[in-house]
Amino acid sequence: MVRRKAQLLPEPQGPRAGRAGSGPLLRVLIAGDSSAAGVGVATQDQALSGRIVAGLAHDFTVDWRLEATTGHTTRDALDRLLRLEDRFDVAVTALGVNDVTRGRSCGKFTAQQHALLAHLTGPLQARCVVVSGVPQMERLPALPQPLAWVLGQQAARLDAGLQRVAEGFPQAHHLSTELPDEPGMAAPDGYHPSSRLYDLWANQIVQIIRDQARARN
Repeated sequence: MVRRKAQLLPEPQGPRAGRAGSGPLLRVLIAGDSSAAGVGVATQDQALSGRIVAGLAHDFTVDWRLEATTGHTTRDALDRLLRLEDRFDVAVTALGVNDVTRGRSCGKFTAQQHALLAHLTGPLQARCVVVSGVPQMERLPALPQPLAWVLGQQAARLDAGLQRVAEGFPQAHHLSTELPDEPGMAAPDGYHPSSRLYDLWANQIVQIIRDQARARN
């Protein structure tokens, strides 16, 4: 019923790769599902990738790439990244919601996330990976009870597993996606982030990346 009644928002318009800013070169990969793709806003400038690039461009020459698609699970994202030949300094991931709604077990999810982080820090050579946590799905306005509670419990289980996986990689930093208790955090569909939430989320990611860059210098 929720799927039938859902307002389907498109992925935003705009480039999915480019270069911006000035300073030391920083190669950035953003990968994931519809939230990484920016669903909920009109342009990529307002979306997660655009806000991350804008924040980092004050300090770095940001060579960035977005690899994200609505509906992607962790397995889908890994399959996509296995085809990349580029190398990156920083990677940002946003995955988990579709793993929850597709009924992935915690064991399968964590195994796939481990493979994803191994690929990002191995062949793709990322020295810093910001792993966005699985959102608090019980707080999404589009989901009625008791479905919201059920999906929220599973999201919490997967996120706890994701934290454990991230702890096994010194390059990885798990970022909890705790939704502020404020209006205007959700897009009109009640399921995806608004421009305001994308901005808050990107600011946290940018701060982690800056802190890690300072620690290496």
